[in-house]
Amino acid sequence: MEKNKFHILVVDDDDKIKALIKQFLNESGFIVSTASNAEEAKFKINIFDFSLMVLDVMMPGQSGYDLTKEIKQSRNIPIILLTAKGEVESRIHGLELGADDYLGKPFEPKELLLRIKNILRANINKNILESTKIGVAELNLSKMTIKLNKRVEKINSTEKKVLVKMLSSPGKIFSRSEIGKISEISKERSIDVMITRLRKKIEVNPKNPKFLQTVRGSGYVLWIK
Repeated sequence: MEKNKFHILVVDDDDKIKALIKQFLNESGFIVSTASNAEEAKFKINIFDFSLMVLDVMMPGQSGYDLTKEIKQSRNIPIILLTAKGEVESRIHGLELGADDYLGKPFEPKELLLRIKNILRANINKNILESTKIGVAELNLSKMTIKLNKRVEKINSTEKKVLVKMLSSPGKIFSRSEIGKISEISKERSIDVMITRLRKKIEVNPKNPKFLQTVRGSGYVLWIK
C-alpha cells in the first residue's frame, strides 16, 4: 500500500498500546492519529477523513460499543474493535452494532495489520463496483453500466471481470495471457475484440485511446486520470 494514502485513527486509553500500534502502522506506511476516549475521537473524526478506526471497547466515559453505534449511524468508517480475549458474546455484540472486525487482546501487531489491509481492500473493491470514473465515463459495475456523454452502455460479465481487475491496479500492464485468464478467453484475437469494445464504451475517441491503451509487445494498461 502506498505511503500516506490511508489515515487510521487508533482510540485507546492505554498509552502503551496506542504508541505500539501507531509505531507499527507508521512503519507499514499509514498515517496514524490517536485518541484516548470517545470525545477526543469524535472531535478528530469531524476534522479528518479517516480510512479506518481501531477502537478499544473498554474506555472511560462512552464505551467503544456505544461509539461504534453512534458513528455507524452517520458515517461509513470501517471499525476494528479491540476486545478482551474470550469474550465471544461481547464480540458478537460489537459486530451487531456495525463493527467490521474485532481482535482480542493481547494481539500480534502483524495480525492487526493484516485485518486492516483486508478491510481496506474490500472497501476499495466495493467502491470500484459502485461508482468509478475513467475520464468522463461513469462506471457502475454493480449495475454493469457505463455512462459516456449521456449515452448509457451495458457491459457483460466478462468485461466486468477485466475492468474490476484493471481498476484495482491502474497503471499496471496486463499481458494478453493475464487478461485471458481473468476473462476466460483463450484466443488473443477475441481478447483484442473485447478491449476494442470496451474502448468504445469508455473513450471519447476510441481510435485514439487516452485511458485504455495498448502497450506494444506487452499488452494493455488502464489509466484512470
